[in-house]
Amino acid sequence: MKNLALILTMSGLLCAFALPVLAGTPVTAMAPALQSQLLQSPDPQLAANKKLVFDFWREVIDAGQLDKAATYLTEVYIQHNPNIADGRAAFVAYFAQFSKPSPVQPQISLPLVNIIAEGPYVTLVFVQTLPDKANPGKTYTTTAFDLFRIADGKIAEHWDSMRKG
Repeated sequence: MKNLALILTMSGLLCAFALPVLAGTPVTAMAPALQSQLLQSPDPQLAANKKLVFDFWREVIDAGQLDKAATYLTEVYIQHNPNIADGRAAFVAYFAQFSKPSPVQPQISLPLVNIIAEGPYVTLVFVQTLPDKANPGKTYTTTAFDLFRIADGKIAEHWDSMRKG
């Protein structure tokens, strides 16, 4: 009987260790009050590009002040999101469907992890919380990205991971 218990215990342990572990470290955001620290860069151009995207997101995306789109987007803005056509006018028309102007806040409203700039590109990295299909009623975190290309001091192009619909 002792041998059977030992065999069952060992079998259970082997099965437990043979299963893949599917629990990564949760993604955490920068404290909102510290977001401005992410704008710093030893390169003044990279710092300016980060600030441009940061301000665009706060004023146009978060605060819905679509009248400021011309300040931030080129007229021929290229959009790689499959739900929005190219061009500044198409961007404004899309967001006008559900945006209402509100006061601009000092931080981005979404949980921001980082702002990364390299050359003419700026990436905003966000925490994304999704339902865990394997565990109904539970969620998990992952990351979402928005990538922007800057040209002549304005946002000329945008990529994200959005899907149709």
